[in-house]
Amino acid sequence: MNPVVSLDRVSVSYGRHHALRDVTTEFPAGAVGLLGPNGAGKSTLIKILLGLLPPAAGRVRVLDQDVAQAPLAVRARVGYMPENESHIPGMNAVTFVAYCAELAGLPRASAMQRAHEVLFYVGLGEARYRNVETYSTGMKQRIKLAQALVHDPDLLLLDEPTNGMDPGGRDEMLTLVRDIVARRGIAVIVSSHLLPDVESTCGHVVVLDRGAVVAQGPIAALKGKSGRVFELRVKGDEHRFAEVLRERGIECHGDEDEVMRVFVPGDHGSQLLFQLAAQHGMQVRHLRPSTPTLEDVFARAVGEDV
Repeated sequence: MNPVVSLDRVSVSYGRHHALRDVTTEFPAGAVGLLGPNGAGKSTLIKILLGLLPPAAGRVRVLDQDVAQAPLAVRARVGYMPENESHIPGMNAVTFVAYCAELAGLPRASAMQRAHEVLFYVGLGEARYRNVETYSTGMKQRIKLAQALVHDPDLLLLDEPTNGMDPGGRDEMLTLVRDIVARRGIAVIVSSHLLPDVESTCGHVVVLDRGAVVAQGPIAALKGKSGRVFELRVKGDEHRFAEVLRERGIECHGDEDEVMRVFVPGDHGSQLLFQLAAQHGMQVRHLRPSTPTLEDVFARAVGEDV
């Protein structure tokens, strides 16, 4: 199958700041996560896919169409759920979503019918006659999804879809995303800083850092690098021990609880960690095998030392 989105040597600059640098990548069908730290270029990339920002160089194709040549045709087939609030004060939910459907080209009667259908789908059927400004944060997230779906797009761009939602609402939103892909056959690109959300909904990721692609591919393949992951805590100077591990080619990332996640490559296991600790006058206080996660992939890709 052709990729849903492809970028060929795409670059964008804001003055002297290079937001994207010679980016070449593809987004396959299904659900793909778009990851990166703040300032990595994710928002710029989304604007390019929507045809709102022309790249300084390179070529972008969305759904087999050149965005530069047919931006309106591309937007007619794409649904966009923005990170920020996008409702119109004074409108109730069904009127707002129907209005969005009309903007997408649906006749008024069809737009209203679709608005009712999609509001029930996202769980707002009983609240569809309430003004949107009276909605909770979670309900506003749902209506943003509704307006993105109302014209039956072939591709959804979801920017922080669970932002501000409580745990229950977050789980329900992620279930909706999975259903959209599995049952409705709509391709989805999820941009989120919540890596567990991406891991639970997506099979593929593209990771940006400083405007460049630093990792891409199926999540399972990216996590499947040969080696073992451990949770480790030592008695002594943990920062110095982390340096020792990196000098031996062992990836190491810490957290606020002073528990390090270490990736021991090849056939080496826990014995090597005990040996290194003893050689440098430290004691291993906690050691537990762990399962590689998308967070490990992300930290490895962007060189993050947290």
